[in-house]
Amino acid sequence: MEPFQNTNQPDWDWWSRLWPTPGATLRALGIDRGDALAEVGCGNGYFALPAARVVDPATVHAVDLDRTLLAELDELAALHHVENLETSHADAREMADVLPETVDVVLNANTFHGVDDVAAFVTSAHDALGPDGEFVVVNWHDTPREETRIHGAARGPPTDLRLSPAETERVVTGAAAFDPVETVELPPYHYAVRFEKEPGA
Repeated sequence: MEPFQNTNQPDWDWWSRLWPTPGATLRALGIDRGDALAEVGCGNGYFALPAARVVDPATVHAVDLDRTLLAELDELAALHHVENLETSHADAREMADVLPETVDVVLNANTFHGVDDVAAFVTSAHDALGPDGEFVVVNWHDTPREETRIHGAARGPPTDLRLSPAETERVVTGAAAFDPVETVELPPYHYAVRFEKEPGA
């Protein structure tokens, strides 16, 4: 799998305009102390680093295809003395095979719109989860791109790649045995859908 289309690592300056308190955002998504978590498409750690603080002493597995961004994340984790974060260079479709253990939460933030093989990706997330595990997808609302402006410039994926919450639910539940649990609004431009692994799946 190539890197997800129309995704990149935003400048942390404008990223922080959307997510000024990423740890609080993660808690609003039901992520809590003791939750082993895998973030797929972690970049250089804008969510992975605070996630490690939130779930400590559990482990955050930060997965990405970009070795340069993973190296930056390793450096940041060392700088901030974050010891419960492990980086993995891996194809998203092979996540379940790469992780050393099943996890409680799989998080995909701001890159779901770019997944070119959704069924394989969602199936991999499903297989990476333990019983009662949750798959959390943070997505841009299906607002026209010219209306999602940060620092005066249009940001985010092209309009035609954006999915509504209902479309995200349809795509995920059509690919693997997940039940939608909750849709969380994340103003100004995002939402998250929490999915629970179906019992016995």
